[in-house]
Amino acid sequence: MAETVLSSGLEDYLECIFNNIEKNGSVKAIEISKELGVSRASVTDALHRLAEKQYINYERYGKIEITKKGTEKAKEVIDKHVILTNFFETILNLNHEEASENACRIEHVITKNAFKNLKEFTQQHK
Repeated sequence: MAETVLSSGLEDYLECIFNNIEKNGSVKAIEISKELGVSRASVTDALHRLAEKQYINYERYGKIEITKKGTEKAKEVIDKHVILTNFFETILNLNHEEASENACRIEHVITKNAFKNLKEFTQQHK
């Protein structure tokens, strides 16, 4: 089965949902709105799209639950973010804020092969 491609925006929503559920046990649309700096309407739209793609279970005014598929995708995005941030901090000597900002931009567009090679590089240069 082909992997569903998510936009960078939907990946950000999924990452936010996963992190909040891991940290707090749950997440509400208003919390996502505040954290990502977007309108409630944008959050509702994104939640519906993530639910259609089976990354989350969501009904309006209901509980937001992340699926196994959603958890796997969120962990993949977070892994990219962590490794890219580490690369920018340790290899390029960027401060954490700049490293994280760049990682957030690149994590959505880096190819699997480039990321695999970057991951191997950073592991060799610890």
